[in-house]
Amino acid sequence: MKTKKIIYWVVTGVFCLMMLAAGAMEIFAFNESAAFVRSLGYPEHIAYVLPVTKILGVIAILSKKSKTLKEWAYAGFFFDFVLAALAHYFSGIPSPIPAVVAIILLFASYFLDREIYR
Repeated sequence: MKTKKIIYWVVTGVFCLMMLAAGAMEIFAFNESAAFVRSLGYPEHIAYVLPVTKILGVIAILSKKSKTLKEWAYAGFFFDFVLAALAHYFSGIPSPIPAVVAIILLFASYFLDREIYR
């Protein structure tokens, strides 16, 4: 059980750091982020929402306050990554590989969390 907890915290830590870095990048380089969102075919106002929801999602996953909120955060990240991978694929801009890697980390974190803490 201790090995699974270590793996869970490593995977979840890497995932949460990725999301915090992405959220910070989207905030501090907002103009570039908004232009990239437009180039993928999404409306620009999505660029205002994404960094905030990523940061709040990380807080929800790391806090042990509400299991329901944690489930919604995992679900929100899943939909974000699936839509990101599809947008990258269909727009022909960069590769969808980062979104696929994020989905793999998300699934590993989610299922280890369910196995260890429930």
